[in-house]
Amino acid sequence: MARVVVFGVSGYAGGAITREWVARGHDVLGVSRNPEVPDAPVEVRAGSIFDDQLVREVAQGADHLVVALHASSEPALETALPSLTSAAIAEGATLSFVGGAGSLLVAAEGPRLFETADFPAAYQPEARAHGAILDTLRAAPAELDWFYVSPAAEFGSWNAGERTGTFRIGGDVLLTAADGSSTISGADYAIAYVDEIERAEHRRARFSVAY
Repeated sequence: MARVVVFGVSGYAGGAITREWVARGHDVLGVSRNPEVPDAPVEVRAGSIFDDQLVREVAQGADHLVVALHASSEPALETALPSLTSAAIAEGATLSFVGGAGSLLVAAEGPRLFETADFPAAYQPEARAHGAILDTLRAAPAELDWFYVSPAAEFGSWNAGERTGTFRIGGDVLLTAADGSSTISGADYAIAYVDEIERAEHRRARFSVAY
């Protein structure tokens, strides 16, 4: 049985990953600013990912550190990477991120989705902040075991969808359906994420998931 720490257990993606992980019989410790997380089937530790001491404490004995938080928060999520990296390396744990779709390429030659004219201005800060995290991970020390999962473009609690168990895995290019849509439910995204934790098929890489 593996042990995973989920930062952002109270959020949409973090909650879905936690439920999938627990359903497979593994041990989860959730971290949230709100210790009274409703419907959380796990122990929840109150605290912030920006607290270096807390990160070290919850990482002890962990096999995986999952980060499912907004990237353009204040302070920016990227500023937590040094302590997360140190803790993951010290524990021999895998560090992974629920990423964004904005940094995906629209075609093999580019550009990135957030560089296109139609990308909503309101989503630019989050997309670019997530892109910066991915860039930092790609430049991380070789001893850091990491992966980063970009969802489909239309991913979120406003488009929760259903669990189907059927989806496609891609790389750095945005996956779209025949009608041009790009969607994935929270439950199916969580399946793909937990599959990667268990199977380790995309180490030190970003992959994407969509229908």
